[in-house]
Amino acid sequence: MQISLLALAAMGAFAGAVQAQSSVTVYGIIDVGVVGSSYRGTSGTANASSLGNAASTGGPTTNASMLSIGQSAESTSRLGLRGSEDLGGGMSAIFTIETALNPNASASAFAFNRQTFAGLSDRKWGTITFGTQYTPIFDVMAGGTDAAQLNNLVGNMVYSGSLQSSTGTYNNGLGPWNGQTTAANDGMTAQNSAYVTRASNVLKFVTNRYSGLQGRLFYGQANNTNTQTQANYAGGAAGGGISDNTVIGAALDYTYQKAQLVAAIQRFKAYNPGGAVATNPALAASSSMANGTAGSYGFNTTDNQYYVAATYDFGILKGFLQYINRKVTLNQDSSYTSSRQASQVGVRAPISSNIQTYATWGFGNASQMGQSVPKNNFRGAQLGADYYLSKRTNLYAAYGTYNQSSNGSGAASSTATGAGAGTYATSGVNYALGVRHTF
Repeated sequence: MQISLLALAAMGAFAGAVQAQSSVTVYGIIDVGVVGSSYRGTSGTANASSLGNAASTGGPTTNASMLSIGQSAESTSRLGLRGSEDLGGGMSAIFTIETALNPNASASAFAFNRQTFAGLSDRKWGTITFGTQYTPIFDVMAGGTDAAQLNNLVGNMVYSGSLQSSTGTYNNGLGPWNGQTTAANDGMTAQNSAYVTRASNVLKFVTNRYSGLQGRLFYGQANNTNTQTQANYAGGAAGGGISDNTVIGAALDYTYQKAQLVAAIQRFKAYNPGGAVATNPALAASSSMANGTAGSYGFNTTDNQYYVAATYDFGILKGFLQYINRKVTLNQDSSYTSSRQASQVGVRAPISSNIQTYATWGFGNASQMGQSVPKNNFRGAQLGADYYLSKRTNLYAAYGTYNQSSNGSGAASSTATGAGAGTYATSGVNYALGVRHTF
């Protein structure tokens, strides 16, 4: 009996040691509440735009509003697994699997892959990982340089998406990386698509922080060679030639006492000479772009994105300065570009030990793919407060607003379905009351 007890004790100690060396953590966020929004859009008489859309007449005014039980207004609901295994010598094997959640969905609660990667972590050097991962701009913006902490309401000019709906709207980072070239598809107008938030097929290296400085390197590759000939894909048929998507990026994050400075750059290139994508007659009319039949030009774009920000903690409040710039260029003719730039200031202030408030205000401009296309000017602001019931649970109230306008013949609309001959203007507000629980 004594021998058996000793054996059981030894086995228990061994199991405990193994468990200490390898661990898996379940984590996530559930964010639900009441979400409301309203939208108003007006335009002058429309004509054919540089995007090649059909001409339309009249100057319609669109009004829309929504109020319902919603989700993910403050933070995108998510569920994840995070694991590590001690390999010895200060090195560990690591992995993360994370999916977005739709708490109010009737069919499936799982929305899309936020990040899935595996790699190695070294106590001295940092981490190297492979898979679907966040971009350098997203990393440093989420690392404390956005006063609104990247919520999903409108009004944030440097991290932006569409109006938050009752079913949840997420910033997926649509753009040329997904094979889109025209503004009708990549959402480069006004408040949309400030930058790409994540990419797949990526190698990422993040250093440990040394003397307040941390660096990131980012490289992605998705290459496919197709043996089809020119005749096979002339006229817009899919395939043929080389389909090559690449991304490179880097970021520096420096903290010193109460100050933080960050800078990040990322560059996406997409090339497919005969892909069946949305055509642009204005571009296809150029013999240098058309592959075979007019209207078939594939996609061949370079998407450059930059971000710089600074914060300083004054004690009674923390101040934020942010600037972001994005420019997509058609490589066949560099005079065809889509661009977006925005600046934003913000503050975050504690009212008490369990109440946090924040405010942001920003402005910028954007233009769609084309030659001599007038810019859309836009402005936006957010106000919000968090009341923490515990370390992991808080109530929140948030409000966001934006407006944009474009003047002059050929001004493209926010939905890129036509062009305003005179003035085009849109405005919207978003508000939410909810509860967020992290685990």
